[in-house]
This record gives sequence, C-alpha cells and structure tokens, in this order.
Amino acid sequence: MIKPIKLALVLLNCAFVNLKPGVGKTTSAVWLAHALHESGFSPLLVDGDPAASALRWSELADGFPFPVVALPVGDVHRRVNDFLDNRQAVVLDAPQLEDHPRIARSIMRYASQWIVPVTPAPIELDRMAPIGGEMGEVQSLRAEPARTAVLLNRTNRPDATRTGPDADARGALTEWGFVVLDTQIARLDLYAQSFGSPVHVTGSAYMDLADELIKRQEEA
Repeated sequence: MIKPIKLALVLLNCAFVNLKPGVGKTTSAVWLAHALHESGFSPLLVDGDPAASALRWSELADGFPFPVVALPVGDVHRRVNDFLDNRQAVVLDAPQLEDHPRIARSIMRYASQWIVPVTPAPIELDRMAPIGGEMGEVQSLRAEPARTAVLLNRTNRPDATRTGPDADARGALTEWGFVVLDTQIARLDLYAQSFGSPVHVTGSAYMDLADELIKRQEEA
C-alpha cells in the first residue's frame, strides 16, 4: 500500500501515450487515478483526447472522487498547472499520436513519465519502433528527459510468467531497449467493460501499478 506524504507536492506526473487508439490509454488513466485516490493521494486527471472519453466516463459514473479536466489543446504543457492546486498527482490521457500529434506531444512535454500500454501481440509490438522515434523527438524538446516505460496490457495472465506470449513480448521489448513495468494488466471484463461505471479499484492490478510508478518517480 502506498503511503502518501503530508507535503502538498506532485509525487507522480505521468501520461499514457501510443500511436494508435484502442490500446487502453483511457482505461489505464482512469483506473490509475482511482488507485492513487484510494491510496490517499489527491490526483488530477487530464483528458487530452478530443473525444473526451475520460470526461464522459466521469459524467456517466455520476462523477469521480477527484477532478477531471478536459484539455484537448496543443499547449497542454502550459495549462495543466493552472488546475493543479494542491493535487499530489497528475495523470494525463493523451490522444493517439498519429491523429493528434500536437496535443499528444504537448502532453509528453509536460509529463515526467510516459507509459505506453501495449498488448502482447505481434501487430502491437510492430508499432514500437515508430513510437520510440516519436519519443526521441519529444525528448529533445524537454529540459530534462522523461522516464519511459511499457505497460503490458490485456495480457493472458495477471502476473509475469517465464513462458508464453506475455513473456515473449516482455523479452522482445527488453531486447529492443524498452523498460517494461513489472506490473501487467490482465485481459479481464473488469477493465474492458468498466467504461461509464464507478470504478472499484481495491485489489486490482492498478493498485500495484500506482505503487510501482510512485517508486519509479521517487528514484528519478
């Protein structure tokens, strides 16, 4: 369990990014923000997607226990702090880079951690080279480099295994130079069918993800 500190400062600042839609960015952003809230932090969820899926989700669920701000604009990195107040974490849901590059890159300029959700399937792994190229370009615009990591999403097993498609994907990504998070998100209806409903995050893999990301930021 994460132990929040008493100081009013941002402990976690991360964005979920990918070239394509439909990879679990919004689901991961919403569930992670709830995990941070359940752990005693006060997150701000920034919806940078013009489709406003995270904001719509909060409306259908009669509100989240933390603020959701829609910022589908090309200067997100200049605006987020206006909404921060005393929030201890910022979770940003970026639109797909291929369709909204200006917004996505602005979000990446702001976030100190970039999380790339990837399904352990050949078609998803094939996209990692161009994603790496995009990340390299945005890194050059930053005063300090962002920490990047891959989140294996919609995996066959809830935990890392030594064999099978999940392990093969983890091994290939590591060989290509990507950092792969220890936490992985299993392919479960609990996540896939959760859009528009209240999120009950206790005991889920997203609690583990929140813990891992906080530790990564503390190590930076």
